[in-house]
Amino acid sequence: MLIWRSVASNALTLLVVVLAGIGVAVAAARATYQAEGPLAEAICLSVPRGATMRTVSEDLGAKGAVKFPALLRVGAGYEEKAQALKAGNFLIPPKASMAQMVDLITRSGQSTCGSEIILRVGVAETDIRVRELDPATGQYDEIADFDQAGPEPAAYTDLLAQGFARTRVTVVEGVTSWQVTEAVNKAGFLSGAPVDTQPEGSLAPGSYDVANGSSRDELITRMRNEQEAILTAAWAGRADGLPIVSAEEALILASIVEKETGIAEERPWVASVFINRLDQGMKLQTDPAVIYGITNGEGILGRGLRRSELARRTPYNTYVIDGLPPTPIANPGRAAIEAAVNPAQTEFLFFVADGTGGHVFAKTLAEHNINVRRWRQIEQQQGQ
Repeated sequence: MLIWRSVASNALTLLVVVLAGIGVAVAAARATYQAEGPLAEAICLSVPRGATMRTVSEDLGAKGAVKFPALLRVGAGYEEKAQALKAGNFLIPPKASMAQMVDLITRSGQSTCGSEIILRVGVAETDIRVRELDPATGQYDEIADFDQAGPEPAAYTDLLAQGFARTRVTVVEGVTSWQVTEAVNKAGFLSGAPVDTQPEGSLAPGSYDVANGSSRDELITRMRNEQEAILTAAWAGRADGLPIVSAEEALILASIVEKETGIAEERPWVASVFINRLDQGMKLQTDPAVIYGITNGEGILGRGLRRSELARRTPYNTYVIDGLPPTPIANPGRAAIEAAVNPAQTEFLFFVADGTGGHVFAKTLAEHNINVRRWRQIEQQQGQ
């Protein structure tokens, strides 16, 4: 009996020791899983579709990001994330722990490094840029830059086939709705039926991150909602006594301001000229509106206006009609909209280019004529 008691006592002691050892081992494993890793510099981890936590952990081991790939898999399983792996390119920062890595590659499918495709809708052209992030420096290297209407390089088509490059649409201030919808309908990384040309001025310029394969209609809806929110807020905070009576008129005026100057600090002054002209019943005499009446916003004119075009009556010929044209002539940005509803307080009625990309302003026609003569001289000098 004493022998059996001794055996039982020793077995119990051994069990306690084993359990204690297991507890220590588990605690040590958990600490290692959550501790800083050995990675010296950031890396871009590519997780292809169909990858498993095993293949990813071994890749991280080969890259020197983890010392114990098996422990990463155990930790991911313990956190119930082993089956939540997402395809994409993920930026793994220096010293990242295994826990941080698992979180990065399972939280979302939005790529945070690797290649980036940017569709840039500009006034003069629409192009596609392909860039690659250098994870060590955080800087992008340009791989390709081509006109959307031209041949597509392999660097672009290969990325589309892979399916998880970061994709973005950037709309420049002052482009027309026709230009935006044309570009969106041709974008190979967007899906769904072609969208109709939207009302002019209704799309907010800016940069929009979109998932590869996302809906064209959803992107256009985002742009419209953003512009509506900007316009609503600006109109609510408008100055008193403006000669415009609705948010829609403010949008029309803002589009003219946008097309007249690309210099941010000039926008309130340009807006003041048109506000002063409206107050005094003067014709706006703005060339961009006349051009819109000729092109309907479908591309650029590509030449100067003819005398016959300045004399021809169209709804957009502000040399002939009174007041504002019937619709916006482009999609203005936030700054132009805010300038239209809160213009500078000036007595200016005229402005003309000054040769530096900006404008010179005048209160009287006599002053303006002097400024025009100076501009003509600059044009002649630049043409030599």
